[in-house]
This record gives sequence, C-alpha cells and structure tokens, in this order.
Amino acid sequence: MQEPIFVGPAVVIPAAALSLRTARASGPGGQNVNKVASKVDLRVDLSRVLGLDAAARDRLTRLAARRLDAEGHLVVVSQRTRDQRRNLQDARARLRDLIARALEAPVARRPTRPSAASRQSRLDAKRRAASRKSERRRASAEDD
Repeated sequence: MQEPIFVGPAVVIPAAALSLRTARASGPGGQNVNKVASKVDLRVDLSRVLGLDAAARDRLTRLAARRLDAEGHLVVVSQRTRDQRRNLQDARARLRDLIARALEAPVARRPTRPSAASRQSRLDAKRRAASRKSERRRASAEDD
C-alpha cells in the first residue's frame, strides 16, 4: 500500500489518489533487465490532492499538461535505476517537486519606464546617426 506524499505543511497527496504500475525498464539492468519489473509508472488523480487552491491547481495543470493521461491523471515515470524501490522514490520526489513548483505564485511584473538619461542618450545617438547620413548626402551631391 502506498503512503501519502507530504508536499508542504498544508498540501498532501493521499494514498487513495495514487496508483502504481511496474513494468520492465529499458536501460540498465544487466542480466535482470528481462526478468525484473523495475520501471515505475506512478499516476495521481489531481482532483484528490488536498490543500491546493484554485490558482495552484491551474498552475499545476499547466505545468503537467504533457504528462496528463486521457482521464486527467498525472503520470510520472521513472526508470533511472535498476531497483524498483529507488525508482519509486525518484518518481515520488519528482512528483513532490512538480507540485511544489505549482505552489509558488509567479511574481507580478512591474512595468518600468526608461530613465531621463537613457532617453537623452537614445536621442543623441539618433542625432549623430542622422547627421552622419546627411553628411553622406552632401558629399555625394558634390561628387556628381
């Protein structure tokens, strides 16, 4: 039986929201690669996650958009190691990190205005470019 995943002080993924499947992993495994199901497929019913407010739930669905299956469950797959237990720990850690990222509210952008000095330097550069081009016009008119 799965135990719940505690993401933060108020956010908990209950054991009932988790489902676990194992399969044979590609990659490292040596002689056991064709015998041992070390790949872990952890699925989470996002509607059953406790403690997420609406904004965090929206951020989570946007962050995990590529990892959602047809039923709307979040799928986290791990096959990094040869050991099923370590792959399960890795999948749980990745799930915890993903939800923790969704809990962070983005910082609102404060619009800024250019300083007086930067406006002046931009206008000075424009004047220099214009005078350089006007000098070229005068020079080419005298050559003809």
